[in-house]
Amino acid sequence: MRYSGLRVIKEALTGHKGWRPAWRDPEPKKSYDVVIIGGGGHGLATAYYLSKVHKITNVAVIEKGYIGGGNVGRNTTIIRSNYLLDGNEPFYELSLKLWEGLEQDFNYNAMVSQRGILNLVHTDAQRDAARRRGNAMILNGSDAELLDANGVRAMYPFLNFDNARFPIKGGLLHRRGGTVRHDAVAWGYARGADMRGVDIIQNCEVTGFKIENGKCLGVETTKGFIGAKKVASCVAGSSSRVMEKAGMRLPIESHVLQAFVSEGLKPVLDGVITFGAGHFYCSQSDKGGLVFGGDLDMYNSYAQRGNLPVVEDVMEGGMALIPAIGRVRMLRSWGGIMDMSMDGSPFIDKTHIDGLYFNGGWCYGGFKATPASGWCYAHLLATDKPHEVATAYRLDRFRTGHMIDEKGVGPNPNLH
Repeated sequence: MRYSGLRVIKEALTGHKGWRPAWRDPEPKKSYDVVIIGGGGHGLATAYYLSKVHKITNVAVIEKGYIGGGNVGRNTTIIRSNYLLDGNEPFYELSLKLWEGLEQDFNYNAMVSQRGILNLVHTDAQRDAARRRGNAMILNGSDAELLDANGVRAMYPFLNFDNARFPIKGGLLHRRGGTVRHDAVAWGYARGADMRGVDIIQNCEVTGFKIENGKCLGVETTKGFIGAKKVASCVAGSSSRVMEKAGMRLPIESHVLQAFVSEGLKPVLDGVITFGAGHFYCSQSDKGGLVFGGDLDMYNSYAQRGNLPVVEDVMEGGMALIPAIGRVRMLRSWGGIMDMSMDGSPFIDKTHIDGLYFNGGWCYGGFKATPASGWCYAHLLATDKPHEVATAYRLDRFRTGHMIDEKGVGPNPNLH
């Protein structure tokens, strides 16, 4: 069943009796060609591109909870390709290009809104760094504009330009960046994969791996053993716990990242802005709420909730940048579990166990990477070769000295 304006009109005139569930709820088969652990955005995107691009449809996506209940529904919805280093920028530019055609590709309204992202600068050194980043972006096919203070003022006159400590001197504008409705991404990919024969198995937790003679033969789950020629882990903040069941220790630690939504307001912020003198970023949802976030809670945790010191820090950053939000009431907050790598960059790679693959370590970049992560992971699973824009995302890069140090956000972010 394809969605369209005519279909909506037809269903409205006939009592909405023709709609069907967006995807099936099947019981697992005894074995599959590929089993994907994790029904978040990356896992579902991988299944979708495996079935659509590589025609591999005997695939199962195993999710311990429900679709949309993990990090894919627990983020601040931002998409962008404003990275600096060669190992990352081409990958995120591919992701942004996939975002731009995503809704037409999987026939689902994910509310992709390229409203622009503005990274503010407050010192001459930050301006130099922004100029360097912008040039790197342009060299890799992305877009970037360096604005002076008057250019920023024309866009957002309500910012605190004359703050004695953090005067706004300009900003790096990435017009193709923006926001996407997060859980709709999961639903769209799930529906698209299901239409092509992929089994999406919810409320099914992986409890172990069956490994014999160095080869992974499948996974033990709460619904029994499921055999597989290839097993692909894709579980974000739970990566360390899941891969530990296969005897692997990863260069990853899990931390909580909080996000916040205010009460609904009239339209005031049409893009995304980030504070250059502190970790604060903000946009406005279609419902009117200001959506904002900041730093990690600086301790290891698998909990989907945060603590008050970071709440205070984020609010301070917001007040320093936009004093008017001091009159706005916060509606709710939540937390997602970030799988923080030691150099701030992810992994898409085969493991040393034959038939077992790993995708993780996305740090702050997981949601915006969803399409390219699925595209490149599907390519790896189908061909056993890394995609050309993901060759740097090796599991052994710390041992071999090939780090991609975009930003040190490992176990001690305060030291980087």
